[in-house]
Amino acid sequence: MSLRTQRGFCFVIKEVLPAKDQIWSIGIYAGKSPFDLESLAGVPNPILTCQHISDVPAKFVADPFMIQADGTWHMFFEVFNQQTNKGEIGLATSETGAAWVYHEIVLSESFHLSYPYVFEWNGDYYMTPETLLAEAVRLYKATDFPTRWTCLGSLISGSCADPSVFQYDGRWWMFTCSTPYQHDTLRLYLADEIMGEWSEHPASPIVKGNKRKARPGGRVLVLDNIIVRFAQDCVPAYGTQLRAFEVSELTANTYVEKENSKSPILSASGQGWNQTGMHHIDAHLLKDGRWLACVDGSTETSFTQKTDHHASAALIQA
Repeated sequence: MSLRTQRGFCFVIKEVLPAKDQIWSIGIYAGKSPFDLESLAGVPNPILTCQHISDVPAKFVADPFMIQADGTWHMFFEVFNQQTNKGEIGLATSETGAAWVYHEIVLSESFHLSYPYVFEWNGDYYMTPETLLAEAVRLYKATDFPTRWTCLGSLISGSCADPSVFQYDGRWWMFTCSTPYQHDTLRLYLADEIMGEWSEHPASPIVKGNKRKARPGGRVLVLDNIIVRFAQDCVPAYGTQLRAFEVSELTANTYVEKENSKSPILSASGQGWNQTGMHHIDAHLLKDGRWLACVDGSTETSFTQKTDHHASAALIQA
């Protein structure tokens, strides 16, 4: 989700939506691969909605990322605060990956935040949320994980949507969409160190003028020698479905990718909490070989989940 300003006023950008608003909520999926996922057995989706947010008046929740620390799953996600008219970063936790408890807003700025891409590096926890109204991609570090975060500085400048960083072959890499209101251009950057000098890849922009596969849609996966990036398909509207692309060659000078044969991997269901769209995934490989993923979905009106989320459910052991 994103915002922009004009003449000192703040406007919500509806991301080329249909006439009615899309209300986003968060679900949990599982499966044998990140390309073959479905709702976790015994767990009714969505597992988090705006109704679970207790400390601010929330319109929706979206863009979930999760990470396991000390045996507990920590999920960070956008909470759109109706009072401040901007996105903030919320926290929920789970011991099993099935039943989640909301805690609080853990990161808020004077500008809109979303897409809290959290990762661990050298024993510390970092986050590169979308901070496009700051005209930069900013790096945050947890000073007291998971609730206290401080900004270390900017990695690259510009209005960059959904920055997605990962390590591969001794370097840091970043995908980001440089047309946050058109969703049709994907750029690639690289650096030797996370806070080092970032430069644009010679093959960048990787995608230009194509809103079906440009805007990032979740955590980048590095599987053996294959890198998987997920992209939002914004046709006919923002966040309609999610596609997967396999990067088979990535060097400082070359880039080769192809779409996965099972793509799109997430799509609007036509009913319920994900009636009109799905545009995000963060998938994690568990010790038993299964994959656990947090996803989001949209509907045209607020969707109420009447089932007790703490009811019996299949346990996930990471």
